[in-house]
Amino acid sequence: MSGSLFEFLCRMGDNTLILGHRISEWCGHGPALEEDIALANIALDLIGQTQMWLGLAAEAEGAGRSADDLAMLRDAWDFRNALLVEQPNGDFGRTMMRQYLFDQFHLLQLQALCDSSNQQVADIAAKAVKEVTYHLERSAEVVVALGDGSAESHDRMQAALDWAWPYVGELFASDDVDQAMAEAAIAPRPDSLRDAYDLAVADVLARATLKRPEGNFAHSGGKSGFRHSEHLGHLLAQMQWMQRAYPGAEW
Repeated sequence: MSGSLFEFLCRMGDNTLILGHRISEWCGHGPALEEDIALANIALDLIGQTQMWLGLAAEAEGAGRSADDLAMLRDAWDFRNALLVEQPNGDFGRTMMRQYLFDQFHLLQLQALCDSSNQQVADIAAKAVKEVTYHLERSAEVVVALGDGSAESHDRMQAALDWAWPYVGELFASDDVDQAMAEAAIAPRPDSLRDAYDLAVADVLARATLKRPEGNFAHSGGKSGFRHSEHLGHLLAQMQWMQRAYPGAEW
């Protein structure tokens, strides 16, 4: 159980860490000052959640590692984030589509985790759900505004949806780790959240005048660590270089 719990907590923390870093790349480059500040704040929220999830993961592992160690000293094949969150930002529309599709899943997941049999997991989820509720409200509003905006913004958002959708299925793929968490009542199987997700997404896409892509193909391998895209290695090289170059450095 401790091994499965560690894997689950790394998945939670790695998703927020990698997406938080991706969003932070917009700092100083946002299309408007308000958007720049909002993206920076969301990135900070996600990094704060990472600290809690990976801190608990380090505790569950019991190997003397810290949250910082897990974030800064693991190689790409040891990360357990979904492939969606490591994909490059692209333009602002692509960033917000990626954000919305993850936010919708993330909120449903956290709401379920508030009832976890593991009190520490439930406490982290209860704190994070407040932040992610705002993240989802904002990303959904932007998707609707751009999708139902000008011809160009609509086309860009449809292209962003077509690009991101094949990464969504992995969020709901359930494996032995998920089964162990469900049997211990620590976390729900991700596939149990799919129906609610699809209903919510359908509503937002309808208001955004966007068409959900057809087909059921889904990229996979990120949450198991079996296969990441080449983008994760480049991201980690940027994120971890200071700690790698100066091990144990402190401000």
